[in-house]
This record gives sequence, structure tokens and C-alpha cells, in this order.
Amino acid sequence: MASSTRIANEFLSVDVSSLGAEMQALRTGDGRSLLWNGDAAFWGGRSPILFPIVGKAPDDKVEIEGNSYPMNQHGFARRSEFALAASSDTMCRYELSASEATKAAYPFDFVLEVEHRIEGRTLTVAAEVTNRDRRPMPFGLGFHPAFVWPLPGGEGGDHVITLDNEAEPALIRLSGGLLSFERHPSPFKGGRLVLDHAMFDEDAMIFPEGAGEGLRYRAEGGPTLHFTFDNLPNLALWQKPGAPFICIEPWHGMAAENGGSKELAERPYSRTLAAGKTARFAFSVEVTG
Repeated sequence: MASSTRIANEFLSVDVSSLGAEMQALRTGDGRSLLWNGDAAFWGGRSPILFPIVGKAPDDKVEIEGNSYPMNQHGFARRSEFALAASSDTMCRYELSASEATKAAYPFDFVLEVEHRIEGRTLTVAAEVTNRDRRPMPFGLGFHPAFVWPLPGGEGGDHVITLDNEAEPALIRLSGGLLSFERHPSPFKGGRLVLDHAMFDEDAMIFPEGAGEGLRYRAEGGPTLHFTFDNLPNLALWQKPGAPFICIEPWHGMAAENGGSKELAERPYSRTLAAGKTARFAFSVEVTG
């Protein structure tokens, strides 16, 4: 049975479930909700952790060292029960270790730690992956948080995402859940994108590189959410058509390519970790206004 941990200070409060170490709520000190509520009529997720793959695998199977294993979209971490490893008023850390169940899909000895920490007006979500195996371990890691659209106080106004680097990164799309090779012109102009629900009629907008290490999501009259990314080179934006949320997803890894290799180690932006090593991935969001 899943349990929940709340962390809070005067500016923010966060609820985190042991199921998937998934954030369930993000609220301002004055009670405004910023995270999607998980209404299953649209999408039951809120902020899943994606591991050991990001995106879909052909026929829901991955190959590792030539052997085939079952692997659902975005991996198994989001549906796994984590153990609470540490907590304080403003921090909680959950841990998932390899088990017989995980090894049936992913034959490695690993530890995945997910920490939520509040400092002032900033929430940082960090994931650390440790390879406890004796061989190199390929994987992908991603964050999939969904934020309300419209933002509280921003109803009726344009919602805008602005890249800190003012870039215009190329766009790629999915075909049958797998990456298409075709690159499309960037929807960003001078780093600025005015969100439109029609943008998501063809599923997620994926930017494999060039989106930089930070962005702002805001609307006139509402709060500003300033994101920064650490070791997360890929960015996706996604909305279930017509749903009142926008997912701002920083990744290290992407879906398999249509017609590409089924080997996990050869997926786009897959990370391979040497035996005994640890890799850290994190995003922070500062809430102002």
C-alpha cells in the first residue's frame, strides 16, 4: 500500500507518494495548486519518474546484450513501490533497489534514489542511479511533471514558455510512439513559444538538443515557474489533447527510433554507467509571483 510524505516551508508544500516516488501536489504558501491533479479522465499521472527507459520500445520489448526483455513505455519505476530512505521538514528521499521482479525486465543490480527538496521558493527533484552490477549498465532517465494550464490567476491569457538561451531548437515527432527521423522547423521564435492546444494534436513536441538548461513557464496574472536542468539534454512538451495541463519534461534518453536498433544501449541519448558508478540528474523549479 502506497504511503505519502509531505514537505513544506513558508513558500511551498509538496506531497510525494511512495508509489513511483511520484510528486502528487505542489502548492504555494497561499494555497495555489501548480501540479496537475491526476484526473484519470484525461491522464492519471502527475509527475512520474521514467526509468530505465524514456518513451516507448518496439513491441514493448528491449534488447540487452542480444536478449529480449519486456519493457512498458517509460519503464517500470513509475509503477514500483519505493522505500522512504530519509526525510526532514523540507526534504524526502525514496529508494528503489533491484529485485527479482525488476531483473525479469532489466537484468542489472541497481539503486535508483529520488529526492524532493525545498529551499526558499525553489523545489529540486533529483534522481541518482547507481550501478551495483559488475558490467556496464545502459539506461534512460527522465522526469515527466505536469503543471496546470491555465496557471492560477492566468485564466484567459496566453501561456508562454521562454527558453533561457533564446534558441530555436529543431522539433521531432513520434510515429506510433517511436521517434521519427524527420526534423521540423522550431515552433520557438527567439526562444519564445506561445502555447496552443492544437500543437499537441500529433502527440508530444520533442526537442532532442538545443533547448538549453533552463526555461520559464508563465501567464500574465499568474505565477512564473523558472526551471533549470542538470544533466538533462532533451526536452519534451506534452498535453493530452484538451486536458488542462502541460507536461514540461527534461530527459536523458528518448524513445527508440522507428526502424532503429532495439538494443537499449543504442537508443538515442541512452546513458551507459560503468560498474560501481553513480549518475545524477535533476531539475529545479523556482516559483515567483
